[in-house]
Amino acid sequence: MDFKIPYGREGINFSLPEEKIAGVLTSKASKYEPELEQQALVYRALASPAGSEKLSQLAKNKDEVVIICSDHTRPVPSRFMIPPMLAEIREGNPDASIKLLIATGFHRPSTREELEEKFGEKVVENEEIVIHKSTEKSTMVDCGILPSGGRLRLNKTAVEADLLIAEGFIEPHFFAGFSGGRKSVLPGVASKETVLANHCGEFIAHEKARTGIFEGNPMHKDMLYAAEKADLAFILNVAINENKEIINAFAGDFKEAHEKGCEFVAELAGARALPADIVITTNGGYPLDQNIYQAVKGMTAAEATCKAGGVIIIAAECSDGHGGESFYKTFREASSVQQIREDIKSRDRTETVSDQWESQILARILDKFEVIMITEAPQAMVENMHMSKAGSIEEALDLADKKLDNRDSSITVIPDGVGIIVQK
Repeated sequence: MDFKIPYGREGINFSLPEEKIAGVLTSKASKYEPELEQQALVYRALASPAGSEKLSQLAKNKDEVVIICSDHTRPVPSRFMIPPMLAEIREGNPDASIKLLIATGFHRPSTREELEEKFGEKVVENEEIVIHKSTEKSTMVDCGILPSGGRLRLNKTAVEADLLIAEGFIEPHFFAGFSGGRKSVLPGVASKETVLANHCGEFIAHEKARTGIFEGNPMHKDMLYAAEKADLAFILNVAINENKEIINAFAGDFKEAHEKGCEFVAELAGARALPADIVITTNGGYPLDQNIYQAVKGMTAAEATCKAGGVIIIAAECSDGHGGESFYKTFREASSVQQIREDIKSRDRTETVSDQWESQILARILDKFEVIMITEAPQAMVENMHMSKAGSIEEALDLADKKLDNRDSSITVIPDGVGIIVQK
């Protein structure tokens, strides 16, 4: 059986004997036929927003308008979304001052080259762009206390806007349930202190802080609260396929439009678990597989269908290396993943450290499975993070068989590990 899976910008081709394949888990998004072209879907959503007036109406008499935009780590097709949003705002108020606030969350700042690739040169050249930096306390405003008890501090540019709106995309998310909507605010434009409070060990370990779950998810509750306090008035979120093309768009009230989008994505993304000794997965290719930090997401899909003691093989280019210095240091300096888990478990909500959430999830996976990475990241880096590196699928499978001491291992393939909700 022949496969082509996402990896960087090009992908990887390989074949497997059919008798070894337990199954292939894919999102129905790959076969979904959108009703309109990408740009037309965006215009249709903006023309009939859910639970809200049109953006042009909201923009009337609003002098300071801020659009929260996703950063370089997200495959949001912003070049199709931002120009129509700008046109709508200026239709309602031609004199409005508009800022694009890049929601980097806890990530590094986006470069100009990355912004141009995302938005197009015209937008980057002509619009005012502000890069959120979670560690710059002078750019934050105190907005009270989160339901979890953490301090809520948000970017001043967002809080002081007369009209705050956001663009983004909706995909299954490994602890927030789904991306998009309220997540543009927290963690998107929140302070380091606020992100640490929301991403604490207690919440990451919560049984409801999982892919596709909102009800009872403590992280989602905090995120909703933050968006309300910021007065997020309107969103434009899209659903995309494996080629990063828009297949549907949702605009309007940040809760109502987001819920509609999540229902659409959930219907396409759900797939029944097919347990196997070896699970091959990816992080969806570029830009989602830029670093090991992001690649943990794709591993969680495999975690949900891999047999106990099995092997996860993840293909993630990781051209940007580990993606988080604290994340990398945690594994490099630990004698075992058990030590990492125990250290995190011992910390109070108020003692969360940088990148702890990603370390916690990766340690949870490594405690149950062997992980082999097909990646451009240096071998020493991968091994310092308690994983193995292979140069190809074939090499990874040979290594997996040796680890399992079994040449008859069954294999489940998940071509896009970030686009699927694995159901037990």
